[in-house]
Amino acid sequence: MTDLIRNKSAGGPGDGDGSVQFHPSSSVDLAGTKVFAVYGKGGIGKSTTSSNLSVAFSKLGKRVLQIGCDPKHDSTFTLTKRLQPTVIDVLAGVEFHPEELRPEDYVVEGYNGVLCVEAGGPPAGTGCGGYVVGQTVKLLKEHHLLEDTDVVIFDVLGDVVCGGFAAPLQHAQRALIVAANDFDSIFAMNRIIAAIEAKSKNYAVRLGGVIANRSANTDQIDRFGKNIGLNRLAHFPDLDVIRRSRLKKSTLFEMETSPELEAVKAEYMQLAARLYAGTVPNDARSMKDREIFDFLGYE
Repeated sequence: MTDLIRNKSAGGPGDGDGSVQFHPSSSVDLAGTKVFAVYGKGGIGKSTTSSNLSVAFSKLGKRVLQIGCDPKHDSTFTLTKRLQPTVIDVLAGVEFHPEELRPEDYVVEGYNGVLCVEAGGPPAGTGCGGYVVGQTVKLLKEHHLLEDTDVVIFDVLGDVVCGGFAAPLQHAQRALIVAANDFDSIFAMNRIIAAIEAKSKNYAVRLGGVIANRSANTDQIDRFGKNIGLNRLAHFPDLDVIRRSRLKKSTLFEMETSPELEAVKAEYMQLAARLYAGTVPNDARSMKDREIFDFLGYE
């Protein structure tokens, strides 16, 4: 396990008992699979977007794998109806000997056949979650779970863009950003774009575009996108049915039908089809913090 370094063996002060640090190795070859990494400001609806997008892909007849990359391990509960064991917990149970694991130990089949994995993370304040992401991908590859998979979606913690939680960018072909039509979301999106710019210098990942979420309008997102070269891929308004779907632990595709819900589901299906067909990379360039601070808002 060359990616894992514990503090007890490292020089200098450590992060605490049980700390793990991530030192990335070469990326895993996922040729033939469409791989997306979903980022965005914390609480903006990344897991809701990821889960419903996973279902949309599955309804197009694709074999889909969703990987939650948040220590809260709540990315896939609308698909599985429960909080499932995390990879880090399962690994700890076998004293970090991955050869002792079977796929059924950490993979759960959710709604409409979507395969679900929760990477998890180290104890709070004790290390880097990037190790878990890398180890999760290795496990999936070793167990041949990626060979017949058409789509992989990494649902990534908040707007954290440190080396660890930027690890999914090492495996993805397209990074997608979920943002609302407000200052905080767009400010966070700009910093995520900077992280994607940095990763794209050494990896195949490219910016796929922005998904507007929880917003009646998209004028500020569109204004920002036009300025830096960022395309909007879809728009999901702030609807009560979306809030209720989380409370019911269900995807939108399982909720009682209504005209507004059918419109949202159609938007997800169109987004999935568009992404699977292939999107042109966005040649976006992030703005400096002070520059975007002055740029955003109404004139």
